[in-house]
Amino acid sequence: MSGFVEKPEPIQVPGLVHLHTGKVRDLYRNEDGGLVMVASDRISAYDWVLPSEIPDKGRVLTQLSLWWFEQLADLAPNHVVSTELPDGAPAEWAGRTLVCRSLDMVPVECVARGYLTGSGLAEYQETQTVCGLALPEGLSDGSELPAPIFTPATKAAVGEHDENVSYEEVARQVGAETAAELRQLTLAVYSRARDIARERGIILADTKFEFGHDGERLLIADEVLTPDSSRFWPAASWEPGRPQPSYDKQYVRDWLTSPASGWDRRGEQPPPALPAEVVEKTRAKYVEAYELLTGTPWA
Repeated sequence: MSGFVEKPEPIQVPGLVHLHTGKVRDLYRNEDGGLVMVASDRISAYDWVLPSEIPDKGRVLTQLSLWWFEQLADLAPNHVVSTELPDGAPAEWAGRTLVCRSLDMVPVECVARGYLTGSGLAEYQETQTVCGLALPEGLSDGSELPAPIFTPATKAAVGEHDENVSYEEVARQVGAETAAELRQLTLAVYSRARDIARERGIILADTKFEFGHDGERLLIADEVLTPDSSRFWPAASWEPGRPQPSYDKQYVRDWLTSPASGWDRRGEQPPPALPAEVVEKTRAKYVEAYELLTGTPWA
């Protein structure tokens, strides 16, 4: 089993139609046909959306995405129209809400990897490939790749795994021209972000993007280069051959798989609520990533 431990009821706002409750974001349509995305403080791990929330997480994700959109504007346009709260929206939506263009979304998670870890490492250890791309011998957990690679995945529903697919499969699904543009944009944006992060003492190991068409244009959608969509590692402690510390939900995963949680991730029971200490340490990591990347203190 997986999914929501406790699925929240959507907030009703006059003039907005609720469309979807995701792992983190709630999606609405406004009267102009645009999309209103609200980033909650929900957190997921091991395909479960947990009963505990991480204070400020949704605001960090939203504000960091906006900062990155500015850094990347010359490479790829994005879907953001406004950050103003819709009339009648609750005050708690402030800082976590984006009004966006409604796009024809491409059904592919566009993943860029500059370092070997995660599902890429697991595949490499079996076949010396990642998404069918051959890699050199002798790489280990955390190794930097000779060059960044595009390793797409299918987009899964809440409670299900994304599945890595080959570039050829993407081309079959969306057409050769769109597949080529997705690969080019993904690698260009990753390379720009990797260099910006490196200047700030952070390694961008890998990240995923979502794109959608606005007529003929391909725009970046959803969030971008946040701790939820990316692996950020402190450069000072990077050491291939072992798991790297990261600016994300590492404390959550570690606690859930520890004896302290009493939870069997392969069993039928949903995960328990998080201890206050794990919540606070996780929040601190999200805030630290924001402050290091943007150079701005978190208010």
